[in-house]
Amino acid sequence: MHVMRSHMLLLPVITLCSFFSLAFWFFIANNNVTPRPSLKIPQKRPDTSKPCKGCRDSALIAKALESYSNGWTKQEANFKSFRSLLNSKCHAVSKAVVTQNNTPVGSSVLYDGEKRKPLQVTQALFSILAKEQPFGNATWESCAVVGNGGILVNSSCGEEINSAQFVIRYSGLMERRRPFVESLRPYGQALLLLPAFSYGHNTPVSLRAFYTLEDFGSDRPLPVFLNPEYLRRLTKFWREQGLKSVRLSTGIIMASLALEICTNVHLYGFWPFNKHPHDNQLITNHYYDNRESKKNVHSMPTEFEHLLKLHKQGVVRIHLGECQPTHS
Repeated sequence: MHVMRSHMLLLPVITLCSFFSLAFWFFIANNNVTPRPSLKIPQKRPDTSKPCKGCRDSALIAKALESYSNGWTKQEANFKSFRSLLNSKCHAVSKAVVTQNNTPVGSSVLYDGEKRKPLQVTQALFSILAKEQPFGNATWESCAVVGNGGILVNSSCGEEINSAQFVIRYSGLMERRRPFVESLRPYGQALLLLPAFSYGHNTPVSLRAFYTLEDFGSDRPLPVFLNPEYLRRLTKFWREQGLKSVRLSTGIIMASLALEICTNVHLYGFWPFNKHPHDNQLITNHYYDNRESKKNVHSMPTEFEHLLKLHKQGVVRIHLGECQPTHS
């Protein structure tokens, strides 16, 4: 399956349902994506008669801003060292996707998100697997990983983000078949990455998505399956770096993938606090809603602290606040 083109866009779409959390990533060639309307959150006056509930966050924000610098310079030696270590442990280029090469008929797929009976690879399942890894040996020059933080609202970063060769985004997805397909139609023949083997309940949902796209004919994303072995390797890697969360967030997974396949990695929308870093105004948890993340699953502030360390070392660049307009 060859879907690489000269200018590609990587778009993750997160589906949150009552029984599962499912992530989709798209490699697409057209980056003319209309943004969602901004959400507004009412600004409340502080109640000085009660103990400060936001003092801990304020302390974390202050600590984060001490390590953050707008005057960022890439440190090539640090980047190459971290990328080499990440690649030696995780091998995203060869292991990120389940393929016919690495998962033959009769082998077992071990779920990475829960302990359950391994899934036996039947001929039917094998027949819909990608024949080879979709990443090939390509290295992208500039990659923008766009998180879903409320800090993106009114940031004016769209033009700067879309100037990258490789862009990673988040947004919502409907559950019904036709709206699901219609929501993907603007992205054409993209590469769709499904986490079918993270949890048992993800498998039938992912297969339903696969067959739905197949049933609706041409001009649609091409679905492949995220390899649970890659996620286990990635989890182990970050635990060795001191990150002890129950499960990695989609954001840090995508940032890690970008670090293996991209030369320059820029992060937008990565801000795990409900106050803006510059004017202290309240912001939504996500740029499209105000739903809180599961704190007993993801360690968002800790993840951000690790990414901020990479920013300080010149490995990745985190963008906070408003972006300056670019001119072609």
